Amino acid sequence: MTTLPPLINKIMQKEGTVKFFNETKGFGFITPSAGGQDVFVHSTGLIDEIRENDKVEFEVENGRKGLNAVNVKVI
Repeated sequence: MTTLPPLINKIMQKEGTVKFFNETKGFGFITPSAGGQDVFVHSTGLIDEIRENDKVEFEVENGRKGLNAVNVKVI
C-alpha cells in the first residue's frame, strides 16, 4: 500500500471582499465570504489590482505567520 505525503501547504480556493489594502506598503486583508478570520494579502500575491470593497477570488496558503492570499483576482 502506498502512503501519500502530508499536504504541508494545502491550497484552498475562496471568495471574499477586500477589507483593506495599502498600495504604498503593498499589503492588506481579505474577509472570506464563508466566514472565518481575515486573510493577509501582499502585492506579490495579486493577479489584478485590488481596492477596498472589491469582491475577489483567491487561494489560501499557509505562510510563516498565518494564512496568505495568493493568485488574487477581482470577480
